[in-house]
Amino acid sequence: MKRLLGSIGPAIIVAAVVLGPGSILLSSKVGSQYGYPALGIIAVSTLLMIAMVALAARIGVIYEDSPCDQLAARLGRPVAVAVGVIIFVLVAIFQYSNNVAVISGIRPLLDTDAWITSTAGASLILVLFNAFVITCLYRLRHLYGSIEKLMKALIGLMVVAFLINFAVIFFSPRGYMPVVGGGTREIMPLLGLVGTSFSVAGAFYQAYLVKEKGWRLIDARRGVFDSIVSISILGLVTAMILMTATRVFYGRPDPVVLGNVGDVARQLEPLFGPWAKVVFCGGILAGAFSSFLVNALIGGTVMSDALGKGSRLGGRWVLGLTTAALLSGMVIALINLRNGKESTVALIVFAQALTVLGIPALALALIYLGTRPDLTGERRVPRWIIGLAIIGFIVACVLAGRTVLALIQP
Repeated sequence: MKRLLGSIGPAIIVAAVVLGPGSILLSSKVGSQYGYPALGIIAVSTLLMIAMVALAARIGVIYEDSPCDQLAARLGRPVAVAVGVIIFVLVAIFQYSNNVAVISGIRPLLDTDAWITSTAGASLILVLFNAFVITCLYRLRHLYGSIEKLMKALIGLMVVAFLINFAVIFFSPRGYMPVVGGGTREIMPLLGLVGTSFSVAGAFYQAYLVKEKGWRLIDARRGVFDSIVSISILGLVTAMILMTATRVFYGRPDPVVLGNVGDVARQLEPLFGPWAKVVFCGGILAGAFSSFLVNALIGGTVMSDALGKGSRLGGRWVLGLTTAALLSGMVIALINLRNGKESTVALIVFAQALTVLGIPALALALIYLGTRPDLTGERRVPRWIIGLAIIGFIVACVLAGRTVLALIQP
């Protein structure tokens, strides 16, 4: 077991970023509306994500310099900057949903009349939380090692918690006779689930993480193993959450509208009873914390690299742009807090679905770097990785088009 955990490294950080509050809420909402057939979406997304992460890991070990430096040298600096901007915008959207999740994870635990649940109180919480994360960013020594250990611990806890609850629910009576074809189905939650499960922005960052880990070409196979195990864990947890929500919510004679975290928390009631809301909100906060800092680091690192200012963790430009990513997500969330009528889950669903729009460009950049003619011998990327990555690019283009249609439809 110790050897297995030691073999898992950079990709578990990517998995922790993807398995944030948005993924938890989206898989619950999709399970409540689509039921078990949606597991096929998770399986395909997981397979494509494994390929993209493995491809990025390979790119990280076969090139001496960084991905954006390679893009700049081969296609020009503007192309590298375009990739950096795309990732930075995607990160800001993810960061916004993380900020919303922090508030949504706290509000159900408190008296609705309390000052802390007001707009002013929620705004103060977000400011203090982001200030704490920024402080950790600048004060932590050996940043990569600290993040990797923390992400392993958080992912382990989430796996155990959701697995136990999943087992209890499936060995308990359902409590109602399911109605076939009952309830409404929205396309945005499904698109959002794909956008989180198949996060090419997170996969792109794997190329930087393997360099921070110190891996070289000799470690290429470790990169594939790391990608398969870590992303499979991500897919497994997402599937368990979806099946749990399906068991509790899907086909009910009285359809449940999952408008807030308190509603979604009902899926934990078979195990935790009246404590379900507390436990689930704790999981949402843990998911937000696990993805909060690293998500911003993705935007800061790649944007700094795209500008030709370096990509090493702890670099001045990386820290500054990471702080900018944190602040941008916070500002968007603070502005949105003025509109208290919008459903929390709907806001996160919408934000996560938007991330699908940037996937094709990032997937194409990874495929381009992985298929250069000068990559021969041991430096050649395995064909199965390239093949799945190309399929992922095609799927991403289709999803991006479907997202645009969903956004422009009245």
